[in-house]
Amino acid sequence: MNYIFDMDGTLIDSMPVLAKSIIGFLEDNNTPYPEDLIKIVIPLGFDASALYYQSLGVQMTVEEIGKDLGERMYYEYANNIPAKPYVKQALESLISQGHTVSVLTASPHLTVDPCLKRLGLYDMFKYVWSCDDFGTTKADVNIYYRVAEKLGTTVSECVFLDDNLGSVSTAKESGMKVIAVYDSYSEEYKHDMKAVADKYIYSFSELYSEGKPKTLYITDLD
Repeated sequence: MNYIFDMDGTLIDSMPVLAKSIIGFLEDNNTPYPEDLIKIVIPLGFDASALYYQSLGVQMTVEEIGKDLGERMYYEYANNIPAKPYVKQALESLISQGHTVSVLTASPHLTVDPCLKRLGLYDMFKYVWSCDDFGTTKADVNIYYRVAEKLGTTVSECVFLDDNLGSVSTAKESGMKVIAVYDSYSEEYKHDMKAVADKYIYSFSELYSEGKPKTLYITDLD
């Protein structure tokens, strides 16, 4: 089986940094934004997010927006943002059982790669993809078919893990099995995610226990 992980809010505890950087960027550019701003932009890649900021009134090019936001976030990703508890153990457990693990995140490689390398996770993954690599977002059902194709398999042989309701719903629509992951930033949607997903976890400790890998992933999701 092929396990595909979102990064922000799933593998790492980065949502506070993301929210602060995005809101600070818009406020510094005197741009009003909706109350649900973070929920709107988190599933988007950097390029799609930049287009959205332009629609709000930011007078910058996509490249300029990406550079500004990247600089705001790079230091925290490269130095401070922690992995969520039990992430490394859960990945090791999956790999030990013969599964592959990959990343599909809306964040750019500018922040993704140094963060995962610092945490000692990067080399565990078969692939580390940004949505920008596909030129689309996780709101597009086709990205999941393309990911499965690059893995040399079908969506029915993939399990997708994410903390965002929109991404969870679209991945499920594609035919992937889905594990929804708790994050405080998406807590208000947890009941909706439970209704959509094959499994909902509050912690990666639910995939790893007492130093031993759990062997019930596939049966849990069938």
